[in-house]
Amino acid sequence: MQQHIYYTKYALQFADMQIPELVNTFNTLIGNRGWTSMRSYHDQALIDEFQRRGIDITTICDGKAISFANPIQYDILGNRLVAIR
Repeated sequence: MQQHIYYTKYALQFADMQIPELVNTFNTLIGNRGWTSMRSYHDQALIDEFQRRGIDITTICDGKAISFANPIQYDILGNRLVAIR
């Protein structure tokens, strides 16, 4: 199945970002309950970029849903995202 053009746009944008920029992008979504198809492309491309870099995302994604309940930070030693509470 071919990727949607907006997913591809976001994927290319995220591929050019450093990890702190990706984390900041995620954190701007905390508390935002708005939902559109554009948001789904954005969020999936963001999660996919974390995974592409080999970062453990189990704190925010269980494989079915993404949680925007808490802001995150990057744990460089564990190569994982951790929730800030």
